[in-house]
Amino acid sequence: MNHATGPRAADVESQYHAEFAMGAHSARHLRRVLRLYLVRSGLSDVADAAELALTELVANVVRHVPGRRGRVCFLLRPGAVRVEVADGCPAPPVPAEAADALGEGGRGLLILAAVADRWGVTPCVDGRGKTVWFKCAGQAGESSPRS
Repeated sequence: MNHATGPRAADVESQYHAEFAMGAHSARHLRRVLRLYLVRSGLSDVADAAELALTELVANVVRHVPGRRGRVCFLLRPGAVRVEVADGCPAPPVPAEAADALGEGGRGLLILAAVADRWGVTPCVDGRGKTVWFKCAGQAGESSPRS
């Protein structure tokens, strides 16, 4: 669909799902897709924060998940976006306070907490993985409880 003015927010799908082996360029491609969804749905004010948080979650899959397989889901909600990155590794992400202060990693969750309005980790029911998710609310905000 090519329109000179682009689609209206009502024309944008409310979900995006992808599953694949993530690599060095995955974060860049997923940021582009996320930004398109956010801009076209009127949430461009959260695009920078959501892209940074997504980059951290994808980097965790690339760095820590055997086989680097993951699933990504973008859920557009009125005034907010929820992004989920799931993988088959049951180990939870390690917060910075448990990471080596001089190490090269371990700060991703600090960045996530700084740029997202909410975030969390949901273990898979079968114990074979987890979903790390975050929400970014637009200027108008979102008044719903944490989820």
